Amino acid sequence: MPRRRVGRSRPCLRRRRRRALAAVPSGAGSVPPWLCTCAGPCCRPTPGPAGSWARGRCCNGWTPPPASQGRTAELHFGAHRRKRDLLRAVPACQAPAHGVGQIIAIRTKVNRAFKTSMEVGIKVTVQDVLTNAEKIVSVAHATYVAKPVGGGKVELKPVQLLSAEDHLEHSLAIERRRIRLGYVQVFQKLMQESNKEDTCEEKDAVSTEHTHVQSTELVLPPHANHHGNTFGGQIMAWMQTVASISASRLCRSHPILKAVNMFKFWGPSFVGDRLVFNAIVNNTFHNSVEVGVRVEAYNCEEWIQDQPRHINSAFLIFSALDDKGQLLTFPRVKPTTQDGVRRYHGAIARRRILLTRKCMLSAKGDKPSDAWETSNQAYLSYSNIAALTHLAGKPGWDITKTLDNVKIWTHEEGAVLSFKVEMQVKVPSHVAFSLLSDFSLRQRWDRHFLTCEVLQAVSEEEKIYHVTSGPTAGHQPRDFVILVSQRQPCQPQEPYTVAVRSVTLRAMPPRPEFCRSEILCAGFQIHSNSSSSCTVCYFNQVTSGVMPYLAANLTGSSKSIEDTALECIKFLELQDSKC
Repeated sequence: MPRRRVGRSRPCLRRRRRRALAAVPSGAGSVPPWLCTCAGPCCRPTPGPAGSWARGRCCNGWTPPPASQGRTAELHFGAHRRKRDLLRAVPACQAPAHGVGQIIAIRTKVNRAFKTSMEVGIKVTVQDVLTNAEKIVSVAHATYVAKPVGGGKVELKPVQLLSAEDHLEHSLAIERRRIRLGYVQVFQKLMQESNKEDTCEEKDAVSTEHTHVQSTELVLPPHANHHGNTFGGQIMAWMQTVASISASRLCRSHPILKAVNMFKFWGPSFVGDRLVFNAIVNNTFHNSVEVGVRVEAYNCEEWIQDQPRHINSAFLIFSALDDKGQLLTFPRVKPTTQDGVRRYHGAIARRRILLTRKCMLSAKGDKPSDAWETSNQAYLSYSNIAALTHLAGKPGWDITKTLDNVKIWTHEEGAVLSFKVEMQVKVPSHVAFSLLSDFSLRQRWDRHFLTCEVLQAVSEEEKIYHVTSGPTAGHQPRDFVILVSQRQPCQPQEPYTVAVRSVTLRAMPPRPEFCRSEILCAGFQIHSNSSSSCTVCYFNQVTSGVMPYLAANLTGSSKSIEDTALECIKFLELQDSKC
């Protein structure tokens, strides 16, 4: 007699396995106990290639050579609402308790491919299987470069943009790249200012050398990808472990990872390498502590000769909670070596940059104008361009008036009112951009501008102006201190951009004869129609300084907006004919 098979058949088991996997979203997985920390929640970086499936596919099905991660500028952990304003990176806030049994979903997407590098957006969410509630755990933007098979660099194809969000992130990626490339210069300026400050002289301050922790790990095959390179996520997990031990020596508790700053790969490591992690507290800031981690790699020969390779550095920000869930206060620290003093002041400079960025990301209705300072110049320029890009990309614009070459649109979102003036101009787009970006010419066509003075020529792309306007019915003359940021398109289908927002400049305080007004978000986007014509769109998020003009225009008692638009068209076409 033929033998009967006991138990389920293999096809049946495969079908059950496929049904089980189909119930889990793509890029999602349940959190097992071994991925959790001793404190309970899964707040450590998970080993493995967090963005591996995104970095391997760029645009419409084209798969480039294997990619290696260059850096993650900032990585924040916390539950938050998605901001509608400036950046996708989120401010650090209290981390949710995402632990065993909850579903972690990782969504990644290539935002933009540059010539030899690409930006990958990464968003991690946690879902409670009982309540079905979903919260954002972390948002990051990572930079990858293609690893060539032979010599030379690999040039990447452009990303195919399929949605409005794709276009938005594609535009903002170039601004994030500007910030990343200019970070070193801003940091060095702040370091010079911070070096003038004295270090902590408190008697009960803890020596930073007391927090030094060293750990050695051997890279095994499960820690590496199919090329033998160590997973970036694995290195980050080891870094978080050693940094957590370093921070715990100050708080005598289980620290909570809040953010990772300037996580950069300086070189690769491979299976068989010994990785040495050195962590030390750089500085404390009342309820948070910055821990610097340096990673060095050795192969067998380098280990014997004591010749390490510096492969990674990062700065991890921790906080800690007491038994009642309140934030603990960290003791002050004092450096005892020259290198410790450098790290002490470096932490102050990085915190100033981080706090400036958080301040601009927060929705501030009472104080829209930010101070123009060394620590925030790059971020103010970025937010200026980003705010206009967000405003222009909003859906739901309604036409209120139409003339021959002018259309006026309005947009309502809650209590926020914005308007757009669309003008068809018979001049090349680059000529319109050159004329409209120079605000010293604005008086020739905009009668609302009485005077316009350049206060500071920051660069070829950024200038600060002081503008005065005449009185309106029931209102005294107004003045503005504005930042004008201009950007030329990186690709033919992208528009020229001239963004405007108010800033606070110490050299130009408010004057009694003027009412100091603010511009939240305004500017031009110039789209090329042909070699001799373009569409100029002016955007303005209404504030008290603009409301009198718009209100009179909407009620029909004035045609100042239409008249100004017609004068703008006339000015542009006249100047083009003189060229």
